Amino acid sequence: MSVPFLSLARQTQSLKAEALKALEAVIDSQGFANGPAVQAFEQDFAEYLGVRHVVGVNSGTSALHASLICAGVKPDDEVITVSHTWISTAWAISYCGARPVFIDVEDRTAGMDPSQIERRITSRTRAIVVVHLYGHPADLDPILEIANRHNLPVIEDAAQSIGARYKGKATGTFGLVNATSFYPGKNLGAWGDAGAVMTNDDAIAARVRLLRDHAQASRHHHVELGFNWRMDGFQGAILSIKLKQLDQWNTRRRAIAAKYRSAFSNLRNLRFLAENSWAEPSWHIFPVFCSARDELRRLLELRGVSTGIHYPTPIHLQPAYQWLGVPRGELPHTERMAAEEISLPMFAELSDQEVDDVIAAVVAASNELG
Repeated sequence: MSVPFLSLARQTQSLKAEALKALEAVIDSQGFANGPAVQAFEQDFAEYLGVRHVVGVNSGTSALHASLICAGVKPDDEVITVSHTWISTAWAISYCGARPVFIDVEDRTAGMDPSQIERRITSRTRAIVVVHLYGHPADLDPILEIANRHNLPVIEDAAQSIGARYKGKATGTFGLVNATSFYPGKNLGAWGDAGAVMTNDDAIAARVRLLRDHAQASRHHHVELGFNWRMDGFQGAILSIKLKQLDQWNTRRRAIAAKYRSAFSNLRNLRFLAENSWAEPSWHIFPVFCSARDELRRLLELRGVSTGIHYPTPIHLQPAYQWLGVPRGELPHTERMAAEEISLPMFAELSDQEVDDVIAAVVAASNELG
């Protein structure tokens, strides 16, 4: 038995013939940076999400950076976010010259704990960045209520949650301006790197389109500090092909997650994210939490099941952010999740037999842990 944590090859091979035709069309149009394929994807993705504007960029990190700029974040401002996330969430804040202010996460969602927000708001607070980690929506309504009361824009980091829904509405559409990533391993992944900004604000969309192309209002006329954030035309073409199958892939992920949850429900040494009636996760990652994580991983590897960890060191404990002075123990749920999280195989092309093999291995390993 050998079950990979992730196999991009299975999906890539199934799309290869269609993708090669699409890439040929990009070559023929010479639309290598932005161009027709990117424009077509932006329109299709906006319609899929139910949002007025999608602006394609070169990465999820750039999408977050652009979102923060357009939300008005400037040097010496503060932005409230979480530490249990991929580090790009914090990088984008730092790129603006602002200070990330970390608050704890909830056990039930792995997302921002709304009860922690108001005590961290100061006169310097300019925005709140909500992360939908693992493809599970954060509980947005209380966060949006607090933000509205304090006149603070909300930015969704939806890098892991495309296709997920909160109370029936797509994540990445609630904030003033929102960001996602199309890194190859994502549910909707490019064949390289790419990202997008999503917004219902016409002025913000227009500004992102300027910023991504060196802030050119017209050729050789640069109206502010701009960036080279253009989306590759090949990636736009690939993403349009994949978008047509995203719902089908996410349905398969949800079925796998449901089977995992049912099979593991009586394992006392494993914890899971709560089932919330308002959340329809996309399960980019299926996390379980175990105090004996390293031993559990070892036992699963012996049984042929590959796993991952997301993310073992919270951002506030990373060397790059030691200057913030956030002590160990300040964010207990964050630190516990970081120490205990293990990611099981989760991708749409997993066979039923492989899912059964993962379940058998986890149950046996859990019983061996005692």
